[in-house]
Amino acid sequence: MATKKAAESTLYHLSPKGFWKKFRDVVVVNPEISSGLPLANHHRYPPPASRPEKYSTPATKASDPAENPYWKRDVRRAYPQLSVVTQTDLSSLLIEHSGIQSVSAPSEGTEKSDVPAPTNALVDLSEAIASIATAQKIYSESKLPPSLPIAHKRWVPIRAPDAPHTPHSYFPMELYR
Repeated sequence: MATKKAAESTLYHLSPKGFWKKFRDVVVVNPEISSGLPLANHHRYPPPASRPEKYSTPATKASDPAENPYWKRDVRRAYPQLSVVTQTDLSSLLIEHSGIQSVSAPSEGTEKSDVPAPTNALVDLSEAIASIATAQKIYSESKLPPSLPIAHKRWVPIRAPDAPHTPHSYFPMELYR
């Protein structure tokens, strides 16, 4: 007598009962095949929902209602805040910061403030730029304007020798390196 080498299909898996067993036997191509649903008490140890203790989430700063108000969590109303710089504000900033800034050594007993006094004179932006440009030369050959940093060297096309082809044939491709 031959011994059975295959595993029992219904030993560790759920199998239908009653009407659904009869329905499955009629419809299925191979009635010996397993349903594929494992029995929870055989394959999962400990079985689900068998542990007596209950899970509790660890306490964090976010779980404390006193330290976690709704307005800090509400991202739907975190609208971008606009900031406006008018031309008169910009011209006063340009005039204030156009002079050479120097820091003097601190002296004892002197209450002199190095912070410039605010000027309330309203200057047009074009006049402020013109006065700064005439007072000092902003850029020269030794003092160039700032340039954007690039991560790699810019490619300069250099003509390369053509690919091999017959001298009188039409060859529209030009090679560069």
